[in-house]
Amino acid sequence: MVKLNKIYTRTGDDGTTGLVDGSRLPKHARRMEAIGSVDEANSAIGLAVCALAAEDAHAASLTRIQNDLFDLGADLATPGEDFTPGEMTLRMVDAQVDWLEGAIDAVNADLQPLTSFILPGGSEAAARVHIARARCRSAERCATALAGEEPVNPAALAYLNRLSDYLFVLARALNENGARDVLWVPGQNR
Repeated sequence: MVKLNKIYTRTGDDGTTGLVDGSRLPKHARRMEAIGSVDEANSAIGLAVCALAAEDAHAASLTRIQNDLFDLGADLATPGEDFTPGEMTLRMVDAQVDWLEGAIDAVNADLQPLTSFILPGGSEAAARVHIARARCRSAERCATALAGEEPVNPAALAYLNRLSDYLFVLARALNENGARDVLWVPGQNR
């Protein structure tokens, strides 16, 4: 368990930050960009949770996802090529991706078929989830850019890819299973 007695350490005053293995990177490094982008997505999901009732099953799912995103951040903060989880090494695993796929299928089963692309919006809760979806896509872009330069856990990349799909179907579910989706009308304002 993490215990923080003091929040500031002054070790980052030189523009670097520490990784799990003890190494330090510039705060603007691609790995740190990916970690920060995952944090932004997690924060956006937290805002979406605030629009749902505490007992809502979707709120519980989103909170579970927030915990997974902390795992994902820790995974990204652990450089190397061995993606096997251990007692002291937190790594994303395929079971987390599988859970998301099951959640996507469950939510999608009750949705009206898409007849158009949809605009982010509808209800406030759906709009917040769309913001989280867009932040998740950004995090995925940062993580895949990192993967182009250094090894990244494939399960972490798959999780981010599935998460944006989950958030898309969840936003539709929060719009009365698609009934309140705002449809894109191509060329409407020409």
